[in-house]
Amino acid sequence: MKKIFFLLVVINCLGCSNFLDENPKGAIVGTNAISDVQGLEAALTGTYKGLLRTWTRGFLNSSIQSFAMGGDDLSTITGGNMPKVWSRQLDQFDVTSGNTHTAFIWDGCYKTIQGANNIINNYQVVSGDQAMISQILGEAYFLRGLSYYWLVRGFGGIPLITTSDFSDDLLNVKRTEPAQIYQLIEEDLKKAEELVANKKRDPGRPNKGSVKALLADVYLTQGGWPIKNQGKYALAAAKAKEVIDNKTTYGFELVDLSVLWGGNSAAIGTSEEVMAFHASTSFGGSVNGFYGHPGTPGEEGGWEDFCTEIHFFNKFPEGKRKDITFRTQFVRSSGAIVPWQNSAEKKPYFAKFRLAVNNTWQSSLPVHMIRYAHVLLIYAEASARAGSANAEAYAALNAVRTRAGLKSLAGLSNDAFIQAVVDERAWEFAGEYSRWFDLLRLEMVESANAAKDPNDLKPVGAISKTDYTFPVPLKDANLNPNLGQ
Repeated sequence: MKKIFFLLVVINCLGCSNFLDENPKGAIVGTNAISDVQGLEAALTGTYKGLLRTWTRGFLNSSIQSFAMGGDDLSTITGGNMPKVWSRQLDQFDVTSGNTHTAFIWDGCYKTIQGANNIINNYQVVSGDQAMISQILGEAYFLRGLSYYWLVRGFGGIPLITTSDFSDDLLNVKRTEPAQIYQLIEEDLKKAEELVANKKRDPGRPNKGSVKALLADVYLTQGGWPIKNQGKYALAAAKAKEVIDNKTTYGFELVDLSVLWGGNSAAIGTSEEVMAFHASTSFGGSVNGFYGHPGTPGEEGGWEDFCTEIHFFNKFPEGKRKDITFRTQFVRSSGAIVPWQNSAEKKPYFAKFRLAVNNTWQSSLPVHMIRYAHVLLIYAEASARAGSANAEAYAALNAVRTRAGLKSLAGLSNDAFIQAVVDERAWEFAGEYSRWFDLLRLEMVESANAAKDPNDLKPVGAISKTDYTFPVPLKDANLNPNLGQ
């Protein structure tokens, strides 16, 4: 029994607190467990579930907003229960290793890495349709790259694990520097790019364009902190351009914001989804748990897990997109309408995460990881940083602005163009766990959090580079002292 216990702990690759809620019959690990395409597909399904367990781990509840709450777009309330405390830690740069919201992401990513490693290390023994085997393998590489990308940006130096087999060494694994993590991410995504098909085989899965888009984003990030390899900007622009030039092949396009954020089934599976995880209310453990009540104020019976910062809201350009992004009037049960300035928290909330019938916390709405708007703005910024903004870079930026109801830009200096793109990313992806990562790579965390409104939560002490990453979750730091801060 002791050997089995330790095997389960290590197989879960550091996301170890959740092995007790897994069905052992569903574990498909090792060369003896996978012998045909059906077994490989089952292993891939389990790999996706690493990121998609609503109240266990991953991206399906408001922990994903909490993870990015150091950005100036997201905030939380001043009081409330323990989950609000974890969110406030992140909003105020006072994060402890006991924070359960960072642990949700850590656990989910390492659980998915475990599953991906199993496929990558054992697919050679599988017989059957080679095209399907290649597709499954490509998706496994994509998921491993995506998972390490979230981990390295969130925690900095992290354990790099590429095995699914037990060894004593895994109980004492050390951190790997971010540069090596990024190298693996690039290698994984290049392999995925070769293997996956042009067309998504199912909603919520990547195609070749999805992989290229994520790789472009990885390149863009490496141009900034902490890697600071400016040679990556040209690679980011080129890879994003491949997606733009082949958008018809991949099925990508901008959609109207009223559809994208309508809070109903029309928002599922749009052409805006370059990569989005799909949830379902038909499966209780895999519903989207951050639309509806979590982002709704107390006046309307919501959980008020997250809202927006007032300073960010005030800077946001007026127009169609602002009206769709934010909810600024709340309707009490009595029917009284309360403007946000007179509400209990005195903060606007996000309308984009509101359900059309906003009477629940669960939905089947997608979790957007990359939208086509990301691809356009990656191309615009990376092109300018790699040289100068050309006509195609302006076209990419202005496509997003035009949809938002803003006027097109022209004739800017290169620096002004870059700033316009960075600002556009802030407005376009408000609340979508993106602004925080932009502030990190651009070393703007301090400046973005320096002009808080009096009613916004303030940082606890001065912000420094040590606040750019989170401590390793307590349970894993306790198991392995090499992981402590």
